[in-house]
Amino acid sequence: MKTGFIGLGNVGGKLAASLLRGGIDLNVRDLDRAAAEPLVAAGAKWAESPAAMAAECDLIVTCLPSPAASAAVMEGADGVLAAMRPGAIWAEMSTTDAAEVTRIGAKVAAAGGHAADCPVTGGVHRAASGNIAILAGCERAVFERLLPVLGLMGHDILHCGALGTASTLKVMTNVLATANLVSLCEALAVMKAAGMDLATTYEAIRISSGNSFTHETESKLILSGSRKIDFTMQLVLKDIGLFQAIADRTGVPLDLNPLLIRVFEDGARRYGPHEQSDQIIRRIEEATGLSVTAPGFPDELVDDEPKAPGREVVPPAEVR
Repeated sequence: MKTGFIGLGNVGGKLAASLLRGGIDLNVRDLDRAAAEPLVAAGAKWAESPAAMAAECDLIVTCLPSPAASAAVMEGADGVLAAMRPGAIWAEMSTTDAAEVTRIGAKVAAAGGHAADCPVTGGVHRAASGNIAILAGCERAVFERLLPVLGLMGHDILHCGALGTASTLKVMTNVLATANLVSLCEALAVMKAAGMDLATTYEAIRISSGNSFTHETESKLILSGSRKIDFTMQLVLKDIGLFQAIADRTGVPLDLNPLLIRVFEDGARRYGPHEQSDQIIRRIEEATGLSVTAPGFPDELVDDEPKAPGREVVPPAEVR
């Protein structure tokens, strides 16, 4: 499918590059024209507006920082919906609100198109190598049309159900990662105060029941001192706020997520909303006078093992 990609930030730029490497006929757009230049130099075509892109493309992908940004791109006077072709697909790869993607999806359907929410999960560094996971919410027939394209951007691809289901699951995964990050900050700080070698501490966690994907990535960045996860406190607050809204709407009382919101609201006030989320450990460092680092600790997040094209993950209950 001729594809348009809108939103070339930390994740979107990497996903678009994977499409280009996979031979996709690609149009690109971002508010920052400079973000598109490497892709244009590699063969992508610059789109003058979302509507101009929609007039040419069979698939429009959006990967944007907020639901409001997606709404503006889709519904603006020169937006995608103004020129969407019958039968075209809108794939929302942003982390967004399920109700919002469903609302815009209804407008896409009214225009004769199809909508899917396809957020990615598994770490920004994996987006560069095509090893990231993708959750997809849409009609099964739409998913089957999308699967070859999604397989160029990600490795494990899960069809979650109807439109909006993928967005609901995605914010849940981000809450779990955030809870793990905060618990790791506390664990590493206490081990530092107890006189433990933090490189040894890292390995003890890695080989134990306390291990996690978040530990193997973000603990590296904390201990090396780089703390550059390419994910901001503002984005954390957006995601855990979306999860809280689901809990409030469904009447589920929560203890942990409200605490996470307070922790990151405090972090955003102290260090700024655009500070790296791993800098949340500074709250503990400043309260204790500790430096939770391990000199010489490597911070590379390489995940470039060659992979076959991405494939659908089938839930255990559906395995035959």
